[in-house]
Amino acid sequence: MKTKNIRGRCIKIKLGKCEEVCRFYDELQKTYAEILQDNDDVISIRCNVLLKGFREGNYTTDFVCEKKSGELMVRETIYRDKLMKPKNRRLLDASKEYWAGHGVIDWGIVTNDNKE
Repeated sequence: MKTKNIRGRCIKIKLGKCEEVCRFYDELQKTYAEILQDNDDVISIRCNVLLKGFREGNYTTDFVCEKKSGELMVRETIYRDKLMKPKNRRLLDASKEYWAGHGVIDWGIVTNDNKE
């Protein structure tokens, strides 16, 4: 999850499964986008999707994907060392609740491996 009005550097990449140019604010987000691009079960990708009416404020979800089955898949990326920080846990829990309220069952968190 990212705040809507993030400032700083971003990596812009055009993915075949995304209608717009994707903006990534860290390497983890970019790497996972490339994995989604290569996943045959994913037919479309939306990046940094605004959570309208989100109780925590103006935040975006990292990835909302449509699968071949028509089901939506939502993924939030976060570095492992930031995962247990109280604010991040609260935001991730709220994101899960938000998407569950919109009928999304396939919600998950993507982290980096332990080697970093």
